[in-house]
Amino acid sequence: MKVRVLYHDHCFDGAASAAFFSRFLKETRHPAAEYAYTGMAHTADQLFAESMFDGDVNAIVDFKYSPNPKLTWWFDHHQSAFLTPEDARHFHGSHNDLHFFDPAYRSCTKFIRDIARDRFNFHAPDLDDLVKWADIIDGAQYPSPEAAVELSAPATQLVLVIEAVKGSEMVQRIIGAMQTMPLEEIVKLPEIASAFAPLYERHLRSIDIIREQAVTRDGVISFDLVGKDLEGYNKFVPYFLFPGSTYTVSVSESTFRTKVSVGSSPWAKEVNHNLATICERYGGGGHPRVGAISFPVGAIDEARKAAREIVEELSR
Repeated sequence: MKVRVLYHDHCFDGAASAAFFSRFLKETRHPAAEYAYTGMAHTADQLFAESMFDGDVNAIVDFKYSPNPKLTWWFDHHQSAFLTPEDARHFHGSHNDLHFFDPAYRSCTKFIRDIARDRFNFHAPDLDDLVKWADIIDGAQYPSPEAAVELSAPATQLVLVIEAVKGSEMVQRIIGAMQTMPLEEIVKLPEIASAFAPLYERHLRSIDIIREQAVTRDGVISFDLVGKDLEGYNKFVPYFLFPGSTYTVSVSESTFRTKVSVGSSPWAKEVNHNLATICERYGGGGHPRVGAISFPVGAIDEARKAAREIVEELSR
């Protein structure tokens, strides 16, 4: 028997969701099954290929909904959980007892934990620390920008590896480790520690690059990372560098997309815009406090135009 788990790749909450869900399924339903994982990324032409649902049981965690009849389990907490209005109508009309959606949750991991506990009487107290950190990280509940940027906690070090490592293989090994090991032991694993060292140097370099590239205007920090050899960055760095700012808008590129990232400071006294709604107008989405838009590879001018318009809107 095979269980296929599709999860939000290169995301701590995505990995933790896949880990907690797998542990739940192993202990309550399919202890002897083969568990296989597929990392999902938001792209401009987002599609679920039929071949992705190749398990006897198929699940999506922390990622968009699919109306595919082979989808057994679904958990998501993003405002922009549906690719189309038809998908939303399918979800609400099907009333599937194994499909769960609640955008009020800060993290999908905690959402899965609560559903597993309340609906299926599943308890895994040894994973409480994983759930706590997934909620802190995905909900941006750090006490300060320094705590988010200095990476002193084991969980924040894992965030760097998960978000910045190339490919999905190491992320999936971390998913396996998360099911039974404390976070402080996972970061000490030789392969994780060896991956962390160069990524941490890159993280320090990214701080300098953002400092050099950023422009601030009326509480909005904007910068362009195209051509800077940075596929991603710690989203709290701008608020670490420019305390008191409210929003961040950036343009970056990777091997599979051009991306506009839009965020708000967790430490801002007032946030007046729903960033997911803004991003949805450009085909993106996310949460009210953080969102993103994916454009095709090479669509730099289109991404920059959207970024300029969003900066203008947020600055008003």
